[in-house]
Amino acid sequence: MNIKEFWNNYKGAIIGVLISILILVTRLHDLILAIVVIVLGAIIGNYVQQNKEDVKGKLKGFIDKM
Repeated sequence: MNIKEFWNNYKGAIIGVLISILILVTRLHDLILAIVVIVLGAIIGNYVQQNKEDVKGKLKGFIDKM
């Protein structure tokens, strides 16, 4: 297998590894993790607000099982 075939077969993985290394070296993973946590919090909060009764019932069932 020559370099061109290798690149064509694995270019997505190679690019992903390079981007991951860049993120780790520049310590951007802390910022990315913070952004992900904030977005997940917003999504969960919106879901709970839109489905109050359903969430309340599920929580009650979960607590009763404990």
